[in-house]
Amino acid sequence: MTDYIKASLETHLFFARIMKEHSLFLQAGFMPPGEFYKRKADWYRRKWEDFLRRVVNVSNGMVAEDVLCSGEIVTEFTEKAERQTSRLTGISIDSAITEAEHRLRAGCFRQENAQMMHRVRQLNDEALQLVCGLIELKEEILKEVDSCRLFTANYPLLIEHIIREAKLYYATIDELNQSGELSKQCQKTMEAFWDRIMMEHALFIRGLLDPSEEKLIETADGFAKDYKKLLELARKKDSCTMDEMTRKTLEETIKYRDFKAAGTEGITDCKISSLILPLLADHVLREANHYLRLLTPESDCTRGR
Repeated sequence: MTDYIKASLETHLFFARIMKEHSLFLQAGFMPPGEFYKRKADWYRRKWEDFLRRVVNVSNGMVAEDVLCSGEIVTEFTEKAERQTSRLTGISIDSAITEAEHRLRAGCFRQENAQMMHRVRQLNDEALQLVCGLIELKEEILKEVDSCRLFTANYPLLIEHIIREAKLYYATIDELNQSGELSKQCQKTMEAFWDRIMMEHALFIRGLLDPSEEKLIETADGFAKDYKKLLELARKKDSCTMDEMTRKTLEETIKYRDFKAAGTEGITDCKISSLILPLLADHVLREANHYLRLLTPESDCTRGR
């Protein structure tokens, strides 16, 4: 029971915020002819914000220290990035949720009961329904964009990217509901998924930086090429165990995380010229932190929040 509750809440704390921000990025990217999709994205953004608020309210003392200190839930930049993004887009963001997330504490899991189990099951069922609807919206938007019937400031590849992340969230919660726990994922499969995500982040960063930011563009392009090589090497590996491939991936991701952290600081301090929303910069940083935790399950929490 404790494992089910803990794993469910940890998954929601990471992914519900990601889904909320996906909705915001979609919403911010539409011009007036896309008002119908803008309103639908706004509806999902509000639903995810309310959902995340309720998850945070029941998570104190219920999740592991390595998750809270990994930087995948919130970072030192999140609140500032939210304020700036809200001002730049005109979209309201409830930063009280972020403040509450900073106050979350781990420790000995308090004694569970059937009521808490039922509450978490309800949250899981609600998340499955919400994420299923958001996937359908994303796929509909992608179809319209690919058919040249809809314009958005978001790359088609970015929309494909956030569809894959939403599907992973759905699959994770569905597995928890079906079996009560998460099976040990093949290391090769996990790394292939997140290496592709990291590679695409680099491609997006490269494409959204101002052309004057030549050094940053060159660095982002280098990370895209490095992760592409890791993906190609992984396809040739047969083993699903921790090996030399994982060590290389870990080293690369630490460097990439540091690049994203510096970039997030530069964007929030208005020292980098780009089309990157401050919250998008923080968003991809949190995903790199999440991947680092998966690569280092015995984390010593040196990354901080």
